[in-house]
Amino acid sequence: MSDFVSNFWAMYVAAAVLLSILACAVLLWISGNTKVNAAADNTTGHVWDGDLREMNNPLPKWWVYLFIITIIFGLAYGALYPMFGTFKGQLGWSSAGQHTAEVNKLQASIAPVYAEFAKQDAAALAANPKAMAIGERLFMNYCAQCHGSDARGSKSFPNLTDNDWLWGGTPEAIKETITNGRNGVMPPMAAAVGTPEDVANLAQYVLSLSGSPHDSVKATLGKEKFGACAACHGPDGKGNIAMGAPNLTDGIWLHGWGAEQITKMINEGKNNAMPGQARLLNPEQIHVLAAYVLSKSAKAAN
Repeated sequence: MSDFVSNFWAMYVAAAVLLSILACAVLLWISGNTKVNAAADNTTGHVWDGDLREMNNPLPKWWVYLFIITIIFGLAYGALYPMFGTFKGQLGWSSAGQHTAEVNKLQASIAPVYAEFAKQDAAALAANPKAMAIGERLFMNYCAQCHGSDARGSKSFPNLTDNDWLWGGTPEAIKETITNGRNGVMPPMAAAVGTPEDVANLAQYVLSLSGSPHDSVKATLGKEKFGACAACHGPDGKGNIAMGAPNLTDGIWLHGWGAEQITKMINEGKNNAMPGQARLLNPEQIHVLAAYVLSKSAKAAN
């Protein structure tokens, strides 16, 4: 109801619920007191299939009592719990409050385990099977949706096993990334580069930086246009972790390889965001998760 600027709909819902319960009571009373003109054999005159006749018998007592119990239960439930619009109920219960209480209970139960992990650095945690088992579950729950269950990522989602770190691969940098997220922005650069031909030549030069197949003549012409990119990627094209600018010399292409993809990137730019996980994970969990991510990269390096 907080999405509405007035309490009209809250009152509407409360009235609809209350009237529905009262309508059940009225319907029950009417059905129990309405007299039907029955024949001498206590039938209503309705006949089906030739000889199936409807009897004029009252509702069974147990059925009537069940209706009455249901009505009383509905009114009692509405008094105790939030059922009538914005009325919070006498018990003050809410789904959000219950969720918070359950989360707090869980956090309290696992706090001793994480307290022990917090005393260990990333290298020690990587050698701790228990910590890595927990780290794997955290990764599967909070990271695998984008980076894959094997942490190898996919197009536009970084591979975490290759030692290529956009924002730095130290434990502190990875914790910062997990905690607050990252927002990698490359603005459209076509206007700064020049003509479409200049953009095409620059794409060939970018390919040449990693030793990828390219047109050497166009790459030579595009080299002078790389100055528009050097502010972020560096004059040598090796990137800048302070800005999350990729290394263009390592042959790793986050958003797709080839002249067509590079040209599209120059023309249109890119905004790639990773959400922060501080709302979902506490610092101790992030510490373990960062160690797990580092362990995946270390195994790939070995």
